[in-house]
Parts: sequence; structure tokens; C-alpha cells
Amino acid sequence: MDKLCSKMRAAIDKYNMIEQGDIIGVGVSGGKDSLALLCCMANIRRYYPKSFELIAITADPCNDGENTDFSEVEELCRRLEIKYIIKRTQLGDIIFKERKEKNPCSLCARMRRGILHKIAKENGCNKLALGHHGDDAVQTFMMNLFDSGSIGCFSPKSYLSNRDLWLIRPMVFLSEREIRNMVNKYKLPVVKSNCPADGNTERKAMAELISGLEEKYPDIKAKIMGAMERGNINGWQ
Repeated sequence: MDKLCSKMRAAIDKYNMIEQGDIIGVGVSGGKDSLALLCCMANIRRYYPKSFELIAITADPCNDGENTDFSEVEELCRRLEIKYIIKRTQLGDIIFKERKEKNPCSLCARMRRGILHKIAKENGCNKLALGHHGDDAVQTFMMNLFDSGSIGCFSPKSYLSNRDLWLIRPMVFLSEREIRNMVNKYKLPVVKSNCPADGNTERKAMAELISGLEEKYPDIKAKIMGAMERGNINGWQ
């Protein structure tokens, strides 16, 4: 965990993600990325020179009308001494039954983030930490390029003026492999997704494409990340 926390702190410091007295909501889906983010942020909280508070927030989509079991995540938060908030929603029904979305991931992500933003503000948070990592950044860049012919990616740190809320992504210097290894090592309580679209998404297809490109260009992810930083793409300076 120390190696991951070191890389996270590098991102936090480079993009000035944390200030004294921040109350930071952590978006927790129950997946490996969000649990790694939660644990590393709790660890960094112990020694970071600027004190801050953490609140874990889950927006349960309640697929098939059933509440997801987050009891083990709740226990993890208790051990980490982090307040945990679960919001049960109707996202599953809205996306799959009412709207019958063929490509549901983008809409679901936007709606879920909107819920997280609202809960964060209601609980006094001035920042919301999301679990996007370096592989996500590369995939997003490539998806924007291939799908819409645009050069762009999410930002490491961005401000939502309509919510008066900062979004931060402390794991942008981490790879998915590093995160997976940590989650397996510490046996974090990953909640298996029951989303009907799980495992059949455009992002997964892009990840497979990039994996194929790595056979000829082993450092392609690092090059894309470097290009985004040199080009100051959406604040990646």
C-alpha cells in the first residue's frame, strides 16, 4: 500500500488536490478501484501535513429493484473510522427498464455522479474524490478520439461551479494492475456488480484494443499520459 500511497500523494501534491480543513467525500461503488481509493486516502490522512476529513458515499443503483449488500464495505469504513452514507436509488430501473438504454454506461455514470455530488454537498463536503486511475485516463482519451474525433479526457482536478464542489482523482498516476494487486493482497471486500451491462462495455473493448497495441508499443500508455501532460489536455499540465 505504501507504494500506491506514495504515487497518490505525488498526484495530490502536483495538482494541489487537498487543502487544510477539507471535507472530502469518497465515491464508493464497491468495486476494486473505489475501495483502493478509500483505503489509501484513509492511510494518507494519518500523515499528510494538511488535515482533512473523509466521508464515504455510495449511490446504490438497486438493479432489479434490489438493494445491494454493502455490509462488508460498511464494516471496512467502521474500521477506518470513516462515516459511511448509502443512498438507495432507482438508477437500475430508470436506465434498463424505463429508458431501455442500449449503451447505458455513459448515462449511468452521469446520473450516479450527480447523486454523489448532491450527497457530498448535503454532508458538508467541499471536494469529492473519484476512483479513476491512469488506465481509465488513457482509455477515455482514446474513446474521445475514436468516437467523436476530439482531444480530451477527464481532469485530475476540476471545479463544478453549479455545485461549488471540487472533483479530485488522486489515483491518476496508478495503473489498474497496481490497484488490483493491492486489493487482492489486502483482501478488500469488493462488491460484485449485478449490472446487466457489466463486462460488455465500450470501455472494456477499448481496454482490449490498447492491450493489443501494447504488444507492439509496450510503453503506449505512458506515452499517451505524457502527451496529455505536455499538451495540458484538460488540466494535465
